[in-house]
Amino acid sequence: MSANRPAAVVVLAAGEGTRMKSATPKVLHEICGRSLVGHVVAASRELDPAELVVVVGHAREQVAAHLSGIDADVRTAVQYEQNGTGHAVRMALEELGGNVTGTVVVVCGDTPLLTGETLAQLARTHGEDGNAVTVLTAEVPDSTGYGRIIRGDDGAVTGIVEHKDATDGQRAIREINSGVFAFDGALLADALGKVRTDNSQGEEYLTDVLGILREAGHRVGAAVGGDHRQILGINNRVQLAEARALLNARLLERAMLAGVTVVDPASTFVDVTVTFGQDALIHPGTQLLGTTHVAEGAEVGPNTRLRDTSVGAGARVDNTVADSAAVGPEATVGPFAYLRPGTSLGAKAKAGTYVEMKNATIGEGTKVPHLSYVGDATIGEYTNIGAASVFVNYDGENKHHTTVGSHCKTGSDNMFVAPVTIGDGAYTAAGSVITKDVPAGALAVARGQQRNIEGWVARKRPGSAAATAAQSAAPEDAGRR
Repeated sequence: MSANRPAAVVVLAAGEGTRMKSATPKVLHEICGRSLVGHVVAASRELDPAELVVVVGHAREQVAAHLSGIDADVRTAVQYEQNGTGHAVRMALEELGGNVTGTVVVVCGDTPLLTGETLAQLARTHGEDGNAVTVLTAEVPDSTGYGRIIRGDDGAVTGIVEHKDATDGQRAIREINSGVFAFDGALLADALGKVRTDNSQGEEYLTDVLGILREAGHRVGAAVGGDHRQILGINNRVQLAEARALLNARLLERAMLAGVTVVDPASTFVDVTVTFGQDALIHPGTQLLGTTHVAEGAEVGPNTRLRDTSVGAGARVDNTVADSAAVGPEATVGPFAYLRPGTSLGAKAKAGTYVEMKNATIGEGTKVPHLSYVGDATIGEYTNIGAASVFVNYDGENKHHTTVGSHCKTGSDNMFVAPVTIGDGAYTAAGSVITKDVPAGALAVARGQQRNIEGWVARKRPGSAAATAAQSAAPEDAGRR
């Protein structure tokens, strides 16, 4: 184990979070594609700890199930009664066998802006200074609600006073406790057994461990964080939105510094798992979610939402909603298109205006330009699907597949009633309802013969505007006949 690699990271996530006013546990609220606790777990993993333990309490089954879904190696410890942060850490140590040799880092599960880099700085400072405990601190503009860092005349940390227990003088202190610590594991376990509950909350405060260790002659230190916003905790929906804005700005800044053009960061939103190629261009009003990837030179937006969607190099996606789709290189989508799960557009393919696709594979150079629905279908290369076409895939009980070959030309207002196959190079006439397979190179015409009933308007709609117009046009028409 490296000198700065923690023996364990303990994440405190047992609280209810009543100020969120939500049926969802606080730590499971999401920003930028991850739960609050998911962000903390991801940052903690950057330390490569030997063990990672999350203390759960409120809605513990739900939180534990979420954790197992995002990190199979996370261990959970249950705090059945929320008796304070010190008690929570004791539950975590019990899960690890009661005593841990090496550094134990403790973090809060509602601090999604905390980075692995800052945690690494804390662990490094702790090891290099030989501290029994090192607290991550920060100076904040408004310290209301936070525990204040108390320092001696020599600048050493002598204790932490919770806001509710602080004097007026102590409340004026702007250096606050982040709730993030690095401890010597053996000393931590011993000190936790000495923590008392004679405070305003009647709880075991983890912060009391600092005073206990200092009185025992051990070194207590601090690592001052460079950006106080990283330690912001989330207690209500307002703070949730503030944290989302800060994290989103951080993600966009990282993308722009890597060569991505974001026209309007204020109206562009991305998840932490979104990736970009160089020279990608993102227009205003765009949301990129999940595992979406925008490749080199691709252009997305405006007013577009992509989730778990790949956009190929040089592709253009405009005013589009897409979920679990793949857009090939130099393909074009939109405006006003909807790509549902399972859609795959080949290189230089097109899904145009008011086109919806689902579970459809579209070949290279194929175009579906206007007002169409393509569901459960495979279309070959360089085929053109006429406007207002519908792939009729559902019979009320089951979905069926349609196959259209390469280099086909299908007419406007076609209904393809699945299961049906259109062979390579075939044509279909406008207005056709295709219910039978069309051989390669054939023309399919599936519509009734037109019949004109002359004089119908005059007989059935006498005196109407249509009848008057028809009567006025009659001499001219008669002359042409």
